[in-house]
Amino acid sequence: MKRLLLAATALISLAAINAASAADLALKAPPPPPVVDVWTGWYAGLNLGGSWGRSSTYYTGTGFGFAPFTTSQNMDGVLGGGQIGYNWQFNKSWVFGLEADIQGTGQRGSIGFPPITTTIVGAAVTTVTSTGTLTQSLPWFGTVRARIGVEPSNNWLLYATGGLAYADIRSAGAISVTAASPGGTATLATSATVNNTRAGWTAGVGSEWMFAPQWSAKVEYLYMDYGHINDGFIGAGAFTTLAINSHVTDNVVRAGVNYHFH
Repeated sequence: MKRLLLAATALISLAAINAASAADLALKAPPPPPVVDVWTGWYAGLNLGGSWGRSSTYYTGTGFGFAPFTTSQNMDGVLGGGQIGYNWQFNKSWVFGLEADIQGTGQRGSIGFPPITTTIVGAAVTTVTSTGTLTQSLPWFGTVRARIGVEPSNNWLLYATGGLAYADIRSAGAISVTAASPGGTATLATSATVNNTRAGWTAGVGSEWMFAPQWSAKVEYLYMDYGHINDGFIGAGAFTTLAINSHVTDNVVRAGVNYHFH
């Protein structure tokens, strides 16, 4: 009888241990899902968008009746181009990368000068009116930028970006002088164009989504500042010589698609 009681006690103890172990197994949380690295590696793609630039210009020069003045004009247009870069995903959901792009644009804007009228008294009274126009355009620009971003969820990246911006800024000056007297009217017109390749800086933000294996779509905003650009023109009348100092900035919104080589 004593042996029977001991055997029963041992069986009950073993059953209790097994039940406790099963309970422990049931309470353990499942292992976290593995981190999926979809960003590390090279990529290249195309983009299309719009740009809203601005040029604020201060004018100095020589000519009868000339006084320094300032103008401001928009430089808007469509843009398109391509980009190439490399990403490195680290610390689970953080991504660091470098990207370079080149863009062609239709950005262009014109502004007229305040007309200057002078009177010359001689054998006949002659009225001389000098007018002018400054047209500026941005045929192309490029950037080289760093990117740092975080994944709010798998396959979705929010990032900040910044670095070097460079562009070809084209300035065209056109000047017209009209002399009116009792004997008739005479007009003289001159024009000149100056190209200026300028480096500046850029910063912006963006969002990118990996919508299929190796394919992502992005939307991006960039602000660019090219600093102050100095150019000069030879004209006529009140604008015999004309020097300009333009501060050119730009705002870009674009959408693109990338193919990832991994």
